[in-house]
Amino acid sequence: MPHFNEGQLKAIHHINGPMLALAGPGSGKTTAMVHRIKYLIEEAGISPNSILVITFTRAAAREMEGRFISLMSTITHRPTFGTFHSVFFYILKVAYGYNSGNIFTEEEKYNLIRELIRNKELEYDDEDDVISDIIGEISLIKGEMINVDNYYSSSVGEEVFRDIYREYHNTVVSRGKIDFDDMMVYCYELLSARKDILKSLQTRYKYILVDEFQDINRIQYEITKMLAAPENNLFAVGDDDQSIYGFRGAKPEIMLKFREDYPDVNMTLLDINYRCNRNIVESAARLIGNNTTRYDKKLVSAYDYEEPVHIHRLNSRTEENTHILQKIIEYKNMGIPYNEMSIIYRTNAQAGSLVHRFSEYNIPFYIRDKVPCIYDHFVVRTVMDYIEAALGNRERSLFLRIINKPNRYISREILNEDTVSFDKLIGKYTDKDWIADRIEQLSYDLELLSRLKPYAAVNFIRKSIGYDAYLDEYAKYRHLSVEDLYELLDELAESAKQYNTHEEWFIGIAAYREELIAHSRSNVEQQRDGVAVTTMHSAKGLEYDVVFIPEVNEGLAPYKKAILPEDIEEERRMFYVAMTRARHHLHIYDVKKYFNRELETSRFLEELKKEVC
Repeated sequence: MPHFNEGQLKAIHHINGPMLALAGPGSGKTTAMVHRIKYLIEEAGISPNSILVITFTRAAAREMEGRFISLMSTITHRPTFGTFHSVFFYILKVAYGYNSGNIFTEEEKYNLIRELIRNKELEYDDEDDVISDIIGEISLIKGEMINVDNYYSSSVGEEVFRDIYREYHNTVVSRGKIDFDDMMVYCYELLSARKDILKSLQTRYKYILVDEFQDINRIQYEITKMLAAPENNLFAVGDDDQSIYGFRGAKPEIMLKFREDYPDVNMTLLDINYRCNRNIVESAARLIGNNTTRYDKKLVSAYDYEEPVHIHRLNSRTEENTHILQKIIEYKNMGIPYNEMSIIYRTNAQAGSLVHRFSEYNIPFYIRDKVPCIYDHFVVRTVMDYIEAALGNRERSLFLRIINKPNRYISREILNEDTVSFDKLIGKYTDKDWIADRIEQLSYDLELLSRLKPYAAVNFIRKSIGYDAYLDEYAKYRHLSVEDLYELLDELAESAKQYNTHEEWFIGIAAYREELIAHSRSNVEQQRDGVAVTTMHSAKGLEYDVVFIPEVNEGLAPYKKAILPEDIEEERRMFYVAMTRARHHLHIYDVKKYFNRELETSRFLEELKKEVC
């Protein structure tokens, strides 16, 4: 029998009525939940069939169920373990006869949104990003129970978005399908309209436990409350300080509202951190204490003070990468295996500059998130298309991608042959000398471009050909940050510096692509002996002996898109999550320059530096 602290015992021994268990990082919440289920069955005489355990991922549900089986291997009946989606789909399956064939897959969703965009003759250079943004907004509307007429899209125009939303919904319905968000919406509508079905579920599931409660969105919470009524034997476990999925509708306010919805709620604090040393726990607590939308709580470490949290201010990403790689080798020589180390970035795009340097140091690694290949980004693809054209590629498809970037007012219909000829193009504009002049200028630019080294070629395309000016206009049209787009080109230019010819550069690009594929998430199982490269979002729930958090600067952490106070608080929660992944050694980095930009130290580091070495 494990030894439990006071907060865990209070959670385990709670039987009837609502309870909110605030579980800090590394506080043994899963152990407490599993033992509470055991206590309900063995001590309170509750039937396992009456217990419903809800998690957010299938992996978490499987882990919880596996730990329960290990604890009570001889039990004949088991509680129901599942995700929100699996539970809701089961309800719909019983009520409406749905089966797996009725599920509208993510791939189908993506293809339909793309079709709807193209049918409206909307053209975007960054079409993939627009589609992903629209999909995210559709999910947010359904999860937050927002009327689409009152929603203002940040992806496309309001009316365009509303049309796409309605056409998407009508198409899915006409095909007899439901997507994952519909599972929640239809379940809510069913339980609201059919009190008999709701009553049967309430009678079956007398005790409901919800893990990671801080990740719940509004509609999930409303359905959970309906299922738990009228006895309200609802046991919610989570940490409002680790609510980091605001883009999905998760907000700490839902946890804070729990006490209002259930005035008779019992509360317990799982306040002992069994993961991190005392320096890390106290530093992280000092940081998160700057948030105002939270339950006030004091966390302590089960361990003593070890080495302090290290904050490094370096001149550039190059210095930062070198320092991280050297520290990894030092820790490996101290006996810490590579798989007990992690590099945690705010965004997956930041990891690119470090990834190709692992091979220099012969350090194995794996990437938990898909690191976007910079050469696949629409901004960079255009530059590479220009260089391909300069080297002699005359394919029509390639010229269609560059001919009006910047705008030369050349009609796509004019490019009606598989191979482009400048002489023929000029001949088609004998009545418009100014366009013919632009075609001649393009021919001249490509000839000059072919003789430049890669670094000079990138800058020539940006400044002399006018690609930067084009991007400035495009960013205004798409409501994007042009600085973000320029940053990609700065990174491209930086990578081009080391090559003397385009051929050498292309070989280097091919090798980089292969490296990304070899170490991608699809190969994680084969890379378990390596250093984990991940984002703050994906690092949640994980732990390592050594953690490195690079580029903790204004604009990166907190991220530049975080403007409102509530956005900054979520950014602080993400940084808090990243810090508390470390058991013993935590290194935080602050760089003075990010490519050609001067960066400010993050406000989060200012909040830490007063007492941290």
